[in-house]
Amino acid sequence: MKTAKFSVPFFFLMTAICSCASFAQKSQDWLLEKMPPDLEMQYALSSLPPRLRDDATVYLLNPAKGYYMAKQGTNGFSAFVMRTQWEIAEFHPDAYTSISYDAEGSRVYLPAFFAVAEMRASGKFTAVQIRDTIVKRVKNGIYKAPSRTGISYMLCPLSRTVVNGGLVNEVMPHYMFYAPGVDDQDIGGKWEGGCSYPFAVSSGPVLDKDHSIYNLIIFPAGEMEKAKIIEDNKDLLRRLAEYKSYFKIKIEASASIHQH
Repeated sequence: MKTAKFSVPFFFLMTAICSCASFAQKSQDWLLEKMPPDLEMQYALSSLPPRLRDDATVYLLNPAKGYYMAKQGTNGFSAFVMRTQWEIAEFHPDAYTSISYDAEGSRVYLPAFFAVAEMRASGKFTAVQIRDTIVKRVKNGIYKAPSRTGISYMLCPLSRTVVNGGLVNEVMPHYMFYAPGVDDQDIGGKWEGGCSYPFAVSSGPVLDKDHSIYNLIIFPAGEMEKAKIIEDNKDLLRRLAEYKSYFKIKIEASASIHQH
């Protein structure tokens, strides 16, 4: 009986195939699940004050391609659900942040968010490569700071954001004002959970102060306003919890962040 000549090469071939399959599976952390469109639109619009929602533009995410315009608005405001925090250079499938911008913010900030979504959807970029691409474009002047002061509303009743490498459910409706180059030291700001004090957020250390075009001054909604936002969005909170169990939260008057 002859020994099969292909036995050793076949073993290495199968090892290589299995290794490639394992790598491909690991590399698919960029994949995102499509949110039901009507829920995604309701969630996106919850970032805006009610008076601005009917006439706002809404973008929804196609995980295979990126964002597309689902509703054309007329008041200059844009809303969408952000699924990738590019500056942390990590892919998370269950991160959701409802956010909106005025006309100037829509003009200068949305192109970066949409580019991030397109790069992630292609499956051709790692999270680190996406972060580095955005940083390079900022430093090359492709992405610019706003030409005037403006506002980004994040009045949604709930976000799932990455904090210290893990996902948390955050109940902190707030207002954000464009403040390129401004940090807490400049305004005497400091984040204090549960308090309605202004504080600054920045892209540092990813972007140095000279290139910190995404810096913002945040002013959290007061406790009475937050309670009203939660009450007014009970239907949305119920729908989110029915969609994914990790959206379930226990509302506590004094708490802003709930680990989940």
